[in-house]
Amino acid sequence: MSKQELRILGQDADDGCCQGLASAPLAEEDAADLARIFKALGDPVRLRLMSMIASRGQDGEVCVCELTPAFDLSQPTISHHLKLLRQAGLIDCERRGTWVYYWVRPGALDRLAAFLTTAQPVGAPA
Repeated sequence: MSKQELRILGQDADDGCCQGLASAPLAEEDAADLARIFKALGDPVRLRLMSMIASRGQDGEVCVCELTPAFDLSQPTISHHLKLLRQAGLIDCERRGTWVYYWVRPGALDRLAAFLTTAQPVGAPA
């Protein structure tokens, strides 16, 4: 697997990575894939971009022309950050004329949430 290509977790029926963090030890390959995803989200600019895109909802999309003015960064830098989020499998995009529209990939955030969720013991406060 190249550094530029990531396997999307949770898409295969036999993909056991969707278990919660505390439910079972993580396989080496799954750990490497999740580390790349969390690394993509580990940058404040990418985390804000992800938040801006995700705030549009599951069916929503946002134009890059709406994202760029929110940052004191050049357009190529914003495009680079968006490319890293795409490579991590978190977002997808489509070019329409001169603009590119971004949206959260279905299930991408749900898989991360499921991984981070720990089972609550019976009778424990929620």
